[in-house]
Amino acid sequence: MTNAIRQALNEKAWARWTALVLVASMMFFAYMFVDVMSPLKSLLEEKLHWDSAAFGTYAASEYFLNVFFFFLIFAGIILDKTGIRFTGMLSASMMVLGAVIKLVGISEWFQATAFCSWLDSWWTAFPGSAKMASLGFMIFGCGCEMAGTTVSKAIAKWFKGKEMALAMGVEMSIARLGVFAVMWISPFISGMFDQSVVAPVAFCTVLLLAGLICYTIFTFMDRSLDRDLAAEGIAAEAESSDEEFHISDLGKILSNKMFWLVALLCVLYYSGIFPFQRYAPNYVQETLHVSAETAARLFSVFPILAMVLTPLLGAFLDYKGYGATMLIVGAVIMTCCHLGFAFLLPALPEVWLAVTLILILGLSFSLVPAALWPSVPKIIDANILGSAYCLIFWIQNIGLCLVPLLIGETLDATGGYRVPMIIFASFGVLAIIFGIWLKALNAKNNYGLEEPNVKRNTLTDEMESQAVDQ
Repeated sequence: MTNAIRQALNEKAWARWTALVLVASMMFFAYMFVDVMSPLKSLLEEKLHWDSAAFGTYAASEYFLNVFFFFLIFAGIILDKTGIRFTGMLSASMMVLGAVIKLVGISEWFQATAFCSWLDSWWTAFPGSAKMASLGFMIFGCGCEMAGTTVSKAIAKWFKGKEMALAMGVEMSIARLGVFAVMWISPFISGMFDQSVVAPVAFCTVLLLAGLICYTIFTFMDRSLDRDLAAEGIAAEAESSDEEFHISDLGKILSNKMFWLVALLCVLYYSGIFPFQRYAPNYVQETLHVSAETAARLFSVFPILAMVLTPLLGAFLDYKGYGATMLIVGAVIMTCCHLGFAFLLPALPEVWLAVTLILILGLSFSLVPAALWPSVPKIIDANILGSAYCLIFWIQNIGLCLVPLLIGETLDATGGYRVPMIIFASFGVLAIIFGIWLKALNAKNNYGLEEPNVKRNTLTDEMESQAVDQ
């Protein structure tokens, strides 16, 4: 009798939203660490002698192991075999480890060591400090991308049949708040410590430890949820799907045409966002002729619209649908913004115009992710969902690894940002094409990408239908 009336933890609104805040906090601190050195590019050139190509190589290193050593593929298998608790703790720990190595690499102590001198002695265009920092960023990147897929699967589990797109939108908003925060905090802390590059990185490393603690608390909640589900006799929906995963199931994902369209749209769109984000403060600094701190603060408005609108758009997707349409509109907006950065802002270098373009780009950054990630569970079975997310992230990481290298080399070759912005815009054009194809295939096969996620109450539908008839 007790089991019959016992309510699963995720049925309680306060519990599932608390769980969301805990996992989103880990991603908030991760996003801060990702971009902690973006506002410091000019200081890296001055203090550590990194040129644009070195900075681009460092930025690309975050994705190196994920792409070329297939770590994200293994991460998906680990996630589907061991579940969200073990994988989340592993990813959070890897982020902390990588952050510590990166912190050591840029420290004055390390640069005075014989090991750093040895690193400087080969591939001399890439300083030893950059090599060590890149090693740490590689390990951090493995943990960060694994964490992203784990959090997506955790939300899908806790919000199944509920406000899933809204929850994913809230998680993305909290994470992007980290980008806004670090654009202000990083230059501020650097200035407090005599234009130090080390101090902001050290601060964000400590925050990653806080993220590890947050996820640890979440694991206890998730274990309690599984007990509740087992008590209700629906344990198969908890972690048993992870036990049913087989390596051969990867073929089901790779043979799915909708999966490839989503993955290709993803890599093209994010290749026009995240690499741009690394160079944007320096672009604003050079285009508007302002200080690095001012440029970072101007660019900090980028995630504001995304933070506000992504949960709202997630709720809209839950109750109204139109996911494929949102993907296309977001790609169109991104393309127009990058063309504005390439031609309009250099011709009219005004702060108001820069802020307007950055804010509109933030609108795009709310539309596409709000629709993209909740669409994956509609086309992929639950028992292989973790691997599907990781495969998409792996394909995405190929672009995120190669594009910063391309942009860095292009900057050194051209001496300006116009060509890089045109490259970013071209990614948007291709994303539009794949979005249109995705929408057409969805209409043909009825995958439900344009349908709402929350099913309306049947009785309510019948009553409304009767009212219309009358």
